[in-house]
Amino acid sequence: MARIPKAVLPKPGENPGRIVDIDVSQEMSDSFLEYAYSVIYSRALPDARDGLKPVQRRILHQMSEMGLRPEKGHVKCARVVGDVMGKLHPHGDGAIYDALVRMAQSFSMRLPLIDGHGNFGSLDAGPAAMRYTESRLAPPAMAMVNESDENTVDFGSNYDGQLMEPLVLPAAFPNLLVNGATGIAVGMATNMAPHNLGEVIAATKHLIDNPNATLKALMKFVPAPDFPTGGEIVAREGIIEAYESGRGAFKVRATATIEKVTARKMGIIVTELPYNIGPEKIVEKIADLVKAKKIQGISDIIDLSDGQQGTKVVIEIKNGFEAEDVLEKLYKLTPMEDAFSINAVALVNGKPLTLGLKDLLQVFIDHRIEVVRRRSEFRKAKAESRLNLVDGLLKAIIDIDKVIKIIRGSEDAATAKEALMKSFKLSDEQTTYILDMPLRRLTKMSKLELETEQKELSTTIAALKKLLASKEAIKKQVSEELTAVAKNFATPRRSRLEGDKKKPVAAIESDKETLF
Repeated sequence: MARIPKAVLPKPGENPGRIVDIDVSQEMSDSFLEYAYSVIYSRALPDARDGLKPVQRRILHQMSEMGLRPEKGHVKCARVVGDVMGKLHPHGDGAIYDALVRMAQSFSMRLPLIDGHGNFGSLDAGPAAMRYTESRLAPPAMAMVNESDENTVDFGSNYDGQLMEPLVLPAAFPNLLVNGATGIAVGMATNMAPHNLGEVIAATKHLIDNPNATLKALMKFVPAPDFPTGGEIVAREGIIEAYESGRGAFKVRATATIEKVTARKMGIIVTELPYNIGPEKIVEKIADLVKAKKIQGISDIIDLSDGQQGTKVVIEIKNGFEAEDVLEKLYKLTPMEDAFSINAVALVNGKPLTLGLKDLLQVFIDHRIEVVRRRSEFRKAKAESRLNLVDGLLKAIIDIDKVIKIIRGSEDAATAKEALMKSFKLSDEQTTYILDMPLRRLTKMSKLELETEQKELSTTIAALKKLLASKEAIKKQVSEELTAVAKNFATPRRSRLEGDKKKPVAAIESDKETLF
């Protein structure tokens, strides 16, 4: 085995410049594994709980810290990227901006988490530079970051140990299934399809109520992925395999209708394309096939797609040719029919695992139960602390004149504190709070208001104790919160399943230049 000398730092009392022989293969193995784990854990793979890679999580967290909420104005993306890079993410600005852009693209994310203002690109073109675009958090992102300040998740040091960042977000919905994920690590990769929020939440609630639910039962709620660009899902056998084992493939077809495009000619109107396929790519491919005479019967093709109306490609058919036959050839020879492979790899407790549908839902449920438990404990402790102070104020406000007299007659704060504790039987915390309070606030306090607050706090504490005493109650709370998220953000399915009735598309009349 080959060995190479390696210089090491001398230990105290040793000669400097000591050289130790090491095994090359062992050194390569150790270094490669360390690098591979760093890429897997810190960059490429999403966490199964919140469905986010570290860069995405840092962007959302930092935007929340900056106060870029949906009701506030947009700010330049360059400012967001700068803050994320300077405080949390030890990599280049390009990677941060790419991640930010993707979370704002309605054709990439089934439920965009960032509200972008400006040119954020299209399926055929990239976005404008970050100095020209603006962003803020979208409403669904608030369901991801809210409650992170209530001890619901663990925090860790940032790259230089000066700041703290969340290791996972509270995530009020199964983001990994809803928005999917892609990533290439060292020795492994992930590719997960987006799904319909309403369907995923329905399946999650069913699994909460029925922990032994079968995959077949869950697929009644989540029959297939739901792509933001729509399309028709065909050959669904691979979906069952993917939901069962975490790996599988299926095909997605463009949505196309055959209609009259002029008074004398029929045409194919394409309104939806497979995921990540742009109309320009389709037009170029068809043009190449026509010029190579691999497809006959097409006289013209016009791309009328835009940001407002979405995808609209008109393919004019020559007289004497059947549009149905041409369409089948287009499916066969162009990306109008494309395969999507699912490889559901995500981090669970820091380890990359391949997960099926039930596993993904269960990881999220366990995470959300823990979030609700920790949030309830935090709120209970906060309410108990406030109740203790209110109790002290009620004792003091009965004889406010005596309180003022003691404070004014004391030589220093320590003496006043001791006298108040003795006279009103207050705790150290209660007395400190009263002494720290401005006199004008203390004199204006209403006994009725304090008694009302005391009653409300007692009711809140009792409810939280009841919730924390029962795991079933926590599960019910998780289910109710999921219902609220679905009510706020769920939208109808966009990707049709094979055999579903196609929606008609109005015929298009326009002046066209002949391409062929």
